Amino acid sequence: MDFEEIYIQYAPGIYRVCMAYLNDPDQARDLCQETFISVWQNLSSFREQSKISTWIFRIATNNCLRAIEKSKKVKISGLPAELPFIQEETKEAKLNFLYRCIAELEETDRIIISLVLEDLPQEEIAEVTGMGYSNIRVRIHRIKEKLTEKFKQHGQFE
Repeated sequence: MDFEEIYIQYAPGIYRVCMAYLNDPDQARDLCQETFISVWQNLSSFREQSKISTWIFRIATNNCLRAIEKSKKVKISGLPAELPFIQEETKEAKLNFLYRCIAELEETDRIIISLVLEDLPQEEIAEVTGMGYSNIRVRIHRIKEKLTEKFKQHGQFE
């Protein structure tokens, strides 16, 4: 697989992971670009000891963690009592609401759910995060419960 194919296949997912992690479109684009610069620079040294997707998502995860450490100012505010944009039944509005809910999660939970949303298998999520498979399964279940509760609180599941 050449770089262009890799980029086309994985860039949208990497952007979404960065977006879910940071909740800042500009920073997510920058980190997506940084991720693919690293992929470009290191593609020849990729040893195929894991799936290429695992390797790329791990690079993105590390970039997100470094960005958060650098800024130390991740803005995670509580959701307002009323969210007028939620009343619009658009896919974009619901996606924005989901990103806002994800942004309120702990860092590890944000990356886990972001990878779930990218349809990575739980075994691969465990590899990317360095956590055990059974721990990932439990965390995913708890994260989904937290997000479901947030959606219920804001009238998204009635």
